[in-house]
Formats: sequence, structure tokens, C-alpha cells
Amino acid sequence: MTFSELNLIEPLLQALQEEGYTSPTPIQEQAIPPVLNGDDLLGCAQTGTGKTAAFSLPLLHRLHEAGPAHPAKAIRALILTPTRELALQIGDSIQAYGRHTKIRHTVIFGGVGQVPQVEQIKRGVDILVATPGRLLDLMNQGLVSLKHIETFILDEADRMLDMGFIHDVRKVIAQIPAHRQTLLFSATMPQEIQKLANSILRDPVYVEVTPVSSTAEKIGQKVFFVEKTYKRALLKHLLKETGIKRALVFSRTKHGADRIAKELSKAGIAAQSIHGDKAQSTRVKALSQFKNYELQALVATDIAARGIDVDDLTHVINVDLPNEPETYVHRIGRTGRAGADGLALSFCDDTELPYLRDIEKLTKQTIPVEEEQPFHAEYQKLPLGGGKATDKLARSGGGNQPRGPRGGGQGGRPEQRGAGQGHNRRPDQRQGSSQGGGGNRRSSGGNRGPKR
Repeated sequence: MTFSELNLIEPLLQALQEEGYTSPTPIQEQAIPPVLNGDDLLGCAQTGTGKTAAFSLPLLHRLHEAGPAHPAKAIRALILTPTRELALQIGDSIQAYGRHTKIRHTVIFGGVGQVPQVEQIKRGVDILVATPGRLLDLMNQGLVSLKHIETFILDEADRMLDMGFIHDVRKVIAQIPAHRQTLLFSATMPQEIQKLANSILRDPVYVEVTPVSSTAEKIGQKVFFVEKTYKRALLKHLLKETGIKRALVFSRTKHGADRIAKELSKAGIAAQSIHGDKAQSTRVKALSQFKNYELQALVATDIAARGIDVDDLTHVINVDLPNEPETYVHRIGRTGRAGADGLALSFCDDTELPYLRDIEKLTKQTIPVEEEQPFHAEYQKLPLGGGKATDKLARSGGGNQPRGPRGGGQGGRPEQRGAGQGHNRRPDQRQGSSQGGGGNRRSSGGNRGPKR
């Protein structure tokens, strides 16, 4: 399928062609038609599946077809997102796809002065992309009115819940007209998000693509057994000796991210850290430098990395394994996008063996251990059948001290697989894909659609 077959207007097709996109990703193929039709939509999809284009393209189409705002300068669409980085990414996408339309947009978020944002709103915008805190602040000051909103899009709803924004989200929703089109996207569907969806969506179309457990299939993965005290030394070795030009590095803590970036810089490796305590201007600058290959390593915490979308990112390195296996899949999903090659390298000390076991259980994959590295520790993986309460670390008899240099440890090319499944149905059809008009469909023609 091509984008022209989705009946998008010519200005959008021209912009997509200029961006080099020819075929929609599964979620774009499934979501764009019902959104164009005016339906509410519940989308279960994570970052990297192309969900931003799945909602921004039909939104731009509908606003363009509707003509100028009535009254003039009224905000007609609101996109609510949990982080500043993701808000900026969505703004960039709207700018790119809507370049040949007259649709106006702006992005507002906290951590910077509000005056330029308010001035932009006063000049008139059709689409407002916002984080909850700054939006509520401006609403309380009487500087933003949502009474003319026609389309409301809630992105990454589960992350809103994780970050404690769900009450702010409800406050915003209370100020939006009841008669509107609503789109809700979430990587997971915990009970609280399902409850929210049921309360704000009217007979929605349900779209689900690439289940979290299978996202890792197209990405090459390796695990490095290493004592905790040698992790940063191993990181410096990989970045210096294996030809990695750019890597997104994950740390479990803000302090750890700062420490890693500082050590890399001292070793002559261009690196910066980003996390919630960094000023917004600092985070934006670091991300820009990383995208432009001015940094070899961007060290991030999980929340700060949400929404980061970097073209042609070949490597993700987990210095610390996350204690939630879903977080691991989200992390490594930053690479290997839109069918491109990607490699995820993870460091694992003895205390993290249970985390590795849980990751392999979720992804239904055995992650190969890279022994050809100078800091290899002799651990044994925990059996997949073990329980967390009874985990015992098993080591082979050779001790756990690092061995001498044995090679680069970068690994080979990832195995390439086809695009994930996508299906498009009403929520009451989730259990029976053969009922009604839904059912599973597999994408064709490759996966070359917009990554955002």
C-alpha cells in the first residue's frame, strides 16, 4: 500500500514524498482511514511504530479540508504528551508533514519562559502540542482557551500515568467540548488507562500493532557479563575500539547518567547526559548535538529518553539493566526503526541476572552472551522457570574476575524480519479476531513509512 491509497490530500502526499516516505507502517495503514472518517480511536502502539504520523497526517488533512478556524485564531486541536522532548518531536513532525498547508501549530512546555509561547498562541494556532503542567498553568492564567477544540489526542497515556500526570490530564479534559473527536495512544493498557479510555472515547476503533514482547525480534542483541565496577571501563572500550559512531546509553539513575557522561568526556569521547534535573535548553541542545553526530554518546534515563526519535540510530547500550522487562523493550526500540538495522548491547552484573531472565521470558528470546570482551565475568544465566523470590545466582567454577582482552564484542548484523502485525477493530472485538469486520492483517510492501 502507498500513502496515496489512503486518500490523503495532495499537500500531505507531496511533503511525504519530500521526506522520502512511500509506504505507511502498519499502524498508519490501520489508523489513518478511521481518523479521516471522524471516528474516535484507541491505539495500542509504542514509540517507533510510526504512531505520530498515524494521528498527525489525518489531523492535518481534516483541518485543511475544514478551512480557516471559526472563530479566527481559535485552537482547533490539542495534542497532550507527557514529556517536553516528545512534544518537540511531534511539533517537528507536524511542521514537516504540514509544510504545504496553512495549518499553524505551536508547542508549549515547562522549564522555559512562557512569554514566547503565549505570544505564539495569541497570534493564532490551529494545533496546540502541550505537556500537562504548562498547559494547566496557562489555562489558569486565562491565556489558553480550549472551548473550540474539535480533536483531542492523548499520546503515551501509560507514561502519563507513570509520571503522575493522570489527574492533570483529567482536569484538561474537563475543559474540552464534549462533542469532539478523541484519539488515545498507549504502549500498554493498564486498568487505569482502560478506565480513562472508556470514559472519554465514543465507540472507538481499536488499533494494535507490534506487541511489546515481539518488538525486540528485529533488533540484534547481546549481553555482556561484567562486574559492576568495570561497567564504565567496558563502555569506554566499546565506544573507542568497535567503531560505534553514535550510541544512546541508558543509566538507571540521574546521578549515574551524569557520572557516565563525565567519565566518557574525560576519556576523550564526546558525551552528554540528559535527565529530568537538566534545564530544558540543555536537554534540547544535547539532543540536537547527538542528532548531528557531534556527540558519540547520549546518556539518558528512561523518562528523559521517552520521545527521543533519532534517525539511523544503530546502537543502544544498557549500562544498567532495567528491573521491568517492558522498559528494556522500549529502550532498545530506539534503534532498528522502520526496518533499519539496530544493535542493543546490555551490561549485566550478578545482581541483574534476575532482570535478564525476566527480559528473556517476556521477549521469548535467548540473548547471546558476548564473551569476547576484556571484562568478561563468569556468570550463568538463571533458568527461565525460576521465581523472583527464590532466585539464586549461579556462577561457574572459574571465578568472576575479568579476563584479558579477547576482542571487540560488537557482534554481528541483526537478523531482519518482516513488519509486525496490525489489526483494526472495535474494542469489543479484541478477543475474537474472526468476528465482525476486524481481524489480523500483515503489512505488505515493506515498512518505509514515517518513523514518528
